[in-house]
Amino acid sequence: MATRATKKRLPDMLLEQQLVTQEQLQECINLHRQTGMSLPSLLVSKEYLSEEDLVITLSEQLGIPHIRVAHYSIPKEVLSEVPETLARQYQMLPVSVTGDVLTLAMADPLNIMALDDLRMLTSYEIEPVVAVSSELAGAIDKHYGGGKAEDLYASIVGHEEGDANVEELKTTDDIEDVSRLEVGAEDEPVKKLARLILFNALERGASDIHLEPFEKLIRVRYRVDGTLEEAKAPPKSLQQNIIARFKILCGCRIDEHRLPQDGRFRIRYNGREIDFRVGFLPCKYGEKIVLRVLDQSNLTLGLDTLGFEPQPVTAMLEALKLPHGMLLLTGPTGSGKTTTLYSALHKLNSPESNVVTVEDPIEYDLFGVNQVQVQSTIGFTFASALRQILRQDPDIVMVGEIRDGETADVAVKAALTGHLVLSTLHTNDAAGVFPRLMDMGIEPFLVQSSVALAAAQRLFKRVCSDCKEPINVPEEVLDRIQWRGFDYLEQIQFVRGRGCSRCKETGYRGRVAVIEALLNWPELQPLVLQRASGYDIKNQAIACGMQTLRQNGLAKAAKGVSTIEQVLEHTSHD
Repeated sequence: MATRATKKRLPDMLLEQQLVTQEQLQECINLHRQTGMSLPSLLVSKEYLSEEDLVITLSEQLGIPHIRVAHYSIPKEVLSEVPETLARQYQMLPVSVTGDVLTLAMADPLNIMALDDLRMLTSYEIEPVVAVSSELAGAIDKHYGGGKAEDLYASIVGHEEGDANVEELKTTDDIEDVSRLEVGAEDEPVKKLARLILFNALERGASDIHLEPFEKLIRVRYRVDGTLEEAKAPPKSLQQNIIARFKILCGCRIDEHRLPQDGRFRIRYNGREIDFRVGFLPCKYGEKIVLRVLDQSNLTLGLDTLGFEPQPVTAMLEALKLPHGMLLLTGPTGSGKTTTLYSALHKLNSPESNVVTVEDPIEYDLFGVNQVQVQSTIGFTFASALRQILRQDPDIVMVGEIRDGETADVAVKAALTGHLVLSTLHTNDAAGVFPRLMDMGIEPFLVQSSVALAAAQRLFKRVCSDCKEPINVPEEVLDRIQWRGFDYLEQIQFVRGRGCSRCKETGYRGRVAVIEALLNWPELQPLVLQRASGYDIKNQAIACGMQTLRQNGLAKAAKGVSTIEQVLEHTSHD
């Protein structure tokens, strides 16, 4: 293969052109080392860099042209030079053959493994060109055909139900790799359907998968950016087989249909190991299945890389330096609390500290942390597990959730006896943590002495980077939403997403976390002792320098990360 001298390293070029920040680049470099995913792919998936900017930069760096593959008509004899499986695996498409040179469009021309595999397979010299990843995926589907996930249903469901009964499923291997969807005669229809459902979820960036049985159909929905999206339904005749397939993967009883069951399994997708936490719930027309996607590569382990505003990050880092006390995080289900807690644990985890967690369930594996699973069916609750943990000489304890007065009492005592305790509660805001603990039976002087930090978190939809455009917000609107401005922002620019194919005309793609963090300042302590309301505590915290959820959300909108509509939807008046 003819090679060209690289003028500059890609990271240096990206920084020089101010396309990414040093922090964003370092985050993706760390993830590259952890997951093996390419640096360009990570930068795009994190939305730190647009596909177009990446293509232009790669072209300049490598001295190779970039092309728009959507405009090409490729002869069948050229396509035959590259097997479909390799084309999909490495996102590459043969464009032309001239003499002994094969021109190859690639999303990542730095992928040496892909080039080596193809060089071994063909007798051609490889001439790479750069193409936009999304266009390349569409062109691969167009030219090879039959590989687009949604189009595979037709070939999959053409089999008779008897081709994949429960007995046969018992002997099948677990799903190992769903990076590519290949229709082979040797695969059972149900196994293909299971792989298809998982593949679609991962391709869409879904956080959850819902399989819901109704009288005449099985509804499949994916939760993407917090919103459920309906997908094409598999045939009703395969309902029991699909349920059995997922039960087998989870190690659950396939003959139990009356009681709820929980389980988990792991697959491999594009070189990444991804866990699924699965719940089975008996309903009128069968068992509903909900699968939570737990992608370890999406776990950003570092509070300073989560994208929070300066004030809450400073407050949280200050609290994490304390030798003891309680750090409590509150927010609705799906607000990113787990990610924040794990990021805090990652910062605290060291060879000098004994870190123990009690969770229900354990969502992510953390090296060096002793993680304990609650088993409430046998009486091993949060409270009883926490009592046992305190006998294990811990320095730092994480309790997944304080659900009752008993757990709260043990957690408070742990914090007052020299332990740093991290946990979650259900309140509307950070200030609500104090009256909530008192409602659970904790005396005010114990609450005042034990709580070091309370924080509340939400997830906002992120504006699509491909179609966002600036807007002017009238002064009266800014006054109505209590805009106060932010001195640390160099530029204030409100935006909206006009809608495009990448965001499915919604104007949003991805989510961003917003948090408010309240330190237990001395000015707050008399209010806590007096059993003051959350409203009074919040006002005093604002006077001490706390930025509220609304203020932090408005900062995200002012930076062009989210929108004022998201601020109004997810926050209340301060």
